[in-house]
Amino acid sequence: MLTLKLDDWSSSIQLMSRANHTADTREHLLATGEAIIQGKGFAAVGLAEILSCAGVPKGSFYHYFPSKEGYGVEMLRRYFLNYDEKLVLLLRPEAGHARDCLLAYFQGWVDHHQCSEHSHTCLAVKLAAEVSDLSEPMREMLAEGMGRVIHRLADAIRRGQQEGSLCTHLEPDELAASLYSLWVGSALLYKVLRSQQPMLNAYKLTETMLVQPANASCKR
Repeated sequence: MLTLKLDDWSSSIQLMSRANHTADTREHLLATGEAIIQGKGFAAVGLAEILSCAGVPKGSFYHYFPSKEGYGVEMLRRYFLNYDEKLVLLLRPEAGHARDCLLAYFQGWVDHHQCSEHSHTCLAVKLAAEVSDLSEPMREMLAEGMGRVIHRLADAIRRGQQEGSLCTHLEPDELAASLYSLWVGSALLYKVLRSQQPMLNAYKLTETMLVQPANASCKR
């Protein structure tokens, strides 16, 4: 039988406490930076501003991240992991027919941009145009995260075709990639035009692309 001495137990508690503190501080830094960068962009925000807003000493930053670029990679990783968890819940079979789930997802894009200021869109769209030519590691993380979103959409389209809520005349992976490209482009136009019309146009086109079997054009 394994027994722990009091000193061993105390050491274990201290190690757990340090680990929790490290995880909490790292998460706090990432969350704080995301909120700032969401509004200003990546290049315009310095580490000093993030650390000041987070209330973390400057010397502590490099304990958690190797560089600002490394911080950006981890911020995007965190963003896409959280995004993926929400997307899985939204598109799960228990949430309804796949077509309804997909339309609800894209309606969320419209609602988000309706409630947000014109300078605010999702972090992936915000940084895609800015950092893809500046940081290869961040570009790779964006590509990985966006690819995962397209994969989830494609899976939902396949489900819709199997259950009969979507036509089978379009290939799921190609349709998913086209839909995501449509919405990323619409989000960029939203920022440029400062109008929600591109999002509304994208939703109408999405309804057409997600064809129901009853539609006469639903043919192979």
